Amino acid sequence: MWNYTLPLFNESFYGVALWFLTYSVMGWIVESIYISLCNKKITNRGYIKGPICPIYGFGGTLIHVILQRFAGNYILIFLVGSILATTVEYITAIVMIKLFGCLWWDYTNKPFNYKGILCLESSIGWGLYCICDMAFLKNGIFMVISYIPVKLGKFIIIFAIVYYLIDFIYTTRKNMNGEIEFEENNVLQFNK
Repeated sequence: MWNYTLPLFNESFYGVALWFLTYSVMGWIVESIYISLCNKKITNRGYIKGPICPIYGFGGTLIHVILQRFAGNYILIFLVGSILATTVEYITAIVMIKLFGCLWWDYTNKPFNYKGILCLESSIGWGLYCICDMAFLKNGIFMVISYIPVKLGKFIIIFAIVYYLIDFIYTTRKNMNGEIEFEENNVLQFNK
């Protein structure tokens, strides 16, 4: 299982799982810092309690694979990255709205927004992030991952998956029972 090469990624399951976790945690850190600064108080931007935002894991891993063929062409990386990341954000929003009747961001006050779900500012930000990732972050991330001993890496992957599933189920149950209160400035409500 660990050495199985995932065709789309041309990389082992082990490597892709570590990419996913790294991007998920990095995304949570950046998002939580940004929103905490905007709110002027500490804000956890993950759905679960732990430090992980899977949307960044999916987006970062997918974008890396797709944008690799445009390496060095930063205009194409920006354009394709903006479109891909915005698409991932939109699909995530649709799933969250269907499951929970709300989503954890609200762009209604941003210019050029679509139903508060997407906005031009966010899409431009995603494009710039993709350039930064392809030009600087990606190689550093891969280098750090390559230094992780395989036994430790496997432990991290298993621990993170088990932790995430337990935390996700627990949080989803509380959410479905109406036991979770959301900060109004971070959540866009929809009718279920």
